Amino acid sequence: MQGYTFNTEQEAITARQQAADYKGYPIRPNDVTIYWVDYSYSELDGFYYIRHVEGLEAVLGEPTEFEVNFPEEI
Repeated sequence: MQGYTFNTEQEAITARQQAADYKGYPIRPNDVTIYWVDYSYSELDGFYYIRHVEGLEAVLGEPTEFEVNFPEEI
């Protein structure tokens, strides 16, 4: 997948907030949508990540290609 990886949750939170600030979220006080993108954590890989969406490179730079492993379902 393309996106951005982070070593700590705080780095991911900061990136999410930078993206929200760039887009002007929340648009209205008490708005349901407060973030443009959200981060996830890959337990198997040990990193946080944000998937790339069009326009995000203006805030976070060029995305990288990386793999996320998901646990096998039983």
